[in-house]
Amino acid sequence: MSIDEPGDAAPAAMRMTQGSPPPPPDPDAPHVLVVDDDRRLCALIARLLRENGFMVSTAHDAAEARAKLQVITVDLLVLDVMMPGESGLDLTQSLRERGELPILLLTAMDGAEDRIAGLETGADDYLAKPFDPRELLARIRSILRRSVPRAALASGGPGRTLAGVTLRFGPWSFDLGRQELRRDGEIVHLTQGEATLLGVLAAAPNRPISRDALAERAQIRGGDRAVDVQIVRLRRKIEDDPRNPRHIHTLRGAGYALRTDA
Repeated sequence: MSIDEPGDAAPAAMRMTQGSPPPPPDPDAPHVLVVDDDRRLCALIARLLRENGFMVSTAHDAAEARAKLQVITVDLLVLDVMMPGESGLDLTQSLRERGELPILLLTAMDGAEDRIAGLETGADDYLAKPFDPRELLARIRSILRRSVPRAALASGGPGRTLAGVTLRFGPWSFDLGRQELRRDGEIVHLTQGEATLLGVLAAAPNRPISRDALAERAQIRGGDRAVDVQIVRLRRKIEDDPRNPRHIHTLRGAGYALRTDA
């Protein structure tokens, strides 16, 4: 059974044994803020995450989410798109302008244009309702693996790193291990999706990478158009003139390549 299907019964994958509370949270576990105006769904997601080792806070509209973000530190935001008042897309765009908090959007709309709209606002991933609880957990762990080192506690261990490898291009330097971008020594904030995409390009400098390969390695969903959207966002951060890129080149029929000084 999927989450958000009609009916009052909780999905079997989320059902708890009566009288058995979830285990106490690990203070080092990733902290997720779940924001959804559907209080039943919000409670089900919170229970699922707690049973799988996450710390969880909840909010039921954008205003409450903003208030909680002022007083708590979270590692990821699970955010419903269609909420009364300020929508999930509007909140995502606003938060992205000020920082790089990873965001997973929940949406009842699963069309390609809807997915693209979510990516364009700066979301790291999206998930259409109704969804399988296992897929929600997999998406959250995937985002955290790319963004929060301590998420290894909930995702089964850290991934491969390229510690100490730094690529330079123009005034830029990119630390592949830390996925940290600097311009003339100053850190430039990237979203987790942008950092992952740049990391894929930087791992094979001056070589074309197809859209399919970029989508697979950077875990971009939504096809070629979604890859193009992420490239446009990255160019806006890196290029002095995004319409005439110096660093991230489009190679017709071959994909994209990051040109370095070497």
